[in-house]
Amino acid sequence: MATPESGATLESVATVAGVSRQTVSNVLNAPERVAPETRQRVEDAIRELRYRPNRSARSLRTRISRLVGYCVQPTPAGNLNPVLDRFVHAVTESAAEHGFHVLLFTAPAGTAGLDRYAELLAQRAVDGFVLADTVVADPRPGWLTEQGVPFVAFGRSWSGPDIGRWVDVDGAAGMTEAVEHLHALGHRRIAFIGWPEGSGVGDDRVAGYTAACLRLGLDPRVVRAEGGAETGRALAGALLDGDGAQEPPTALVCVSDESAYGALRALADRGLRPGEDVAVVGFDDTPAARLPGVDLTSLSQPIEQIGRESVLMLLGLLGVVETPPGPEHRLLRPSLVVRASSRPAVPPTEA
Repeated sequence: MATPESGATLESVATVAGVSRQTVSNVLNAPERVAPETRQRVEDAIRELRYRPNRSARSLRTRISRLVGYCVQPTPAGNLNPVLDRFVHAVTESAAEHGFHVLLFTAPAGTAGLDRYAELLAQRAVDGFVLADTVVADPRPGWLTEQGVPFVAFGRSWSGPDIGRWVDVDGAAGMTEAVEHLHALGHRRIAFIGWPEGSGVGDDRVAGYTAACLRLGLDPRVVRAEGGAETGRALAGALLDGDGAQEPPTALVCVSDESAYGALRALADRGLRPGEDVAVVGFDDTPAARLPGVDLTSLSQPIEQIGRESVLMLLGLLGVVETPPGPEHRLLRPSLVVRASSRPAVPPTEA
């Protein structure tokens, strides 16, 4: 079947491509079974004829919807998350390469949101889910496992035994690299600005910072609070002003770029220069980190790789693609991108 606009059918595509009707069906439903040259001819014919398969009819035949569910968590107005924006794009692009699409939906956090997942499953609207924003005591992995629903998570379970397949970033390793970088520059008073205890991701990052400090013979100094840039600004300001008992830090490692942007403002408030007077390192390598005047050293997450691997894991569970045997859990290292905020200014050359 095809969309009324084009008038093309499976048979007309097969005729133009010089293949059988079954080969066209294989290109649409299981492209990995078709030789690359043949698949290219069929795809060219599909584009030429503007053929669009009828998804509802195809679902009845194959018993799959070729849709992957992804929940977009509600956020306060004005709060942006460039990392998850990149992740959604990577998942969507990777799914499309295998003839799947992403169904976006919203649901409340916690057990209150499980009804939305159950509703989609009852309607057979999706074949499985890609989860993100996993938190401590997240009920979704356990519930989906009990229902026998395929899923892959971007993020660990954070509490109790790991459930299901996941891909995640090794935040502890990233923070260890940040501390080692600052130590190599000569910093010995390195403080950490983090999120409240129990956040999962935040605890993982502070653990890497603390372990690196102890290994290098440094005294860990951790301050924590909920919030973004303004919270980072307040915490950094308190550290820089000192309490009389400890000297101010010469470097700040921040749990996120948002916190680091606040720390940079705290430096500016006091006439201090990033990278020269006090070094600052963030986490996420968000777009603003690269702006002139910001130049924030940050840890970059391999988001595109995480998106691809999440989709391939899920499609492997669905039996749509053949994936080589591999670990159920993938922990990927972030990479440190060094910029001016942790790099002393180059002294001027003498004439």
